[in-house]
Amino acid sequence: MPELSSAASAGFVSRALRHPSFAIGATLSALLLLAAVVSLGWSPYPPADIDIPAKLQPPSAAHWLGTDSLGRDVASQLLVGAQSAIVVGVVAVGIGLGAGLLLGCLAAAQRGWVEELVMRAADFTFAFPALLSAIMLGAIYGPGLLTGILAIGIFNIPVFARISRGAANAVWSREYVLAARAAGLGPWRITWAHVLPNIASVLIVQATISFATAILAEAALSYLGLGTQPPQPSWGRMLNEAQTLLFQAPMLAVYPGLAIALSVLGLNLMGDGLRDLLDPRLARRR
Repeated sequence: MPELSSAASAGFVSRALRHPSFAIGATLSALLLLAAVVSLGWSPYPPADIDIPAKLQPPSAAHWLGTDSLGRDVASQLLVGAQSAIVVGVVAVGIGLGAGLLLGCLAAAQRGWVEELVMRAADFTFAFPALLSAIMLGAIYGPGLLTGILAIGIFNIPVFARISRGAANAVWSREYVLAARAAGLGPWRITWAHVLPNIASVLIVQATISFATAILAEAALSYLGLGTQPPQPSWGRMLNEAQTLLFQAPMLAVYPGLAIALSVLGLNLMGDGLRDLLDPRLARRR
């Protein structure tokens, strides 16, 4: 059995390396993670340090990407800003995946009025996008990183609930599940033993794509002042601060915009690649 498992893992890695979308996406995502990890212990300058005499300097040996209107090092802000992007993505997707998976599996296992109630609740939640939820939460608790995380996480719950319910319903109609029911296994034991392992690949792909959406949503909320607050750097707030200097220092908007675009692109490509690699029908063709 260990030999079969290692052979399957080696086969997956081999196919992944040959898949262009996954390879490019994984590389870009690894760079995002590397930037966040490196910034935990090192950055060229403290990102919140203000040096007015050095404001709006072009790229140089001292400041690799130049400085902003307050003399802060742009490279340091980009590196530390990756932390906010990853924290929001991981926690918000975790909230959506955990709650959505529970609700989706509950709907598929119980069916009837339970399924109808869960799906109508999901439809109701869709009426409150992340931005609107952030505005409401910000009015109650004040803007901040936690507000953005909760808003994006709540929006992700119905997404995962719908996907979990649809994928679980397909598994519940399989012969081996019908045999397990005939053997007297309860719905939650069947869900744990048969449903979850068979819908895991779908959830992994959706989690990767939702991660990219969460990074984009966090940047939008920070741009509007509802997300990450000073002095913690954020790519969205860097864009907001750069908009008044587009003609004087246009690169101040290009750097965070490029960081957001590459991060979202990398995660989306990796999600597309995982979908191809984890789908048995597509895997046989490769």
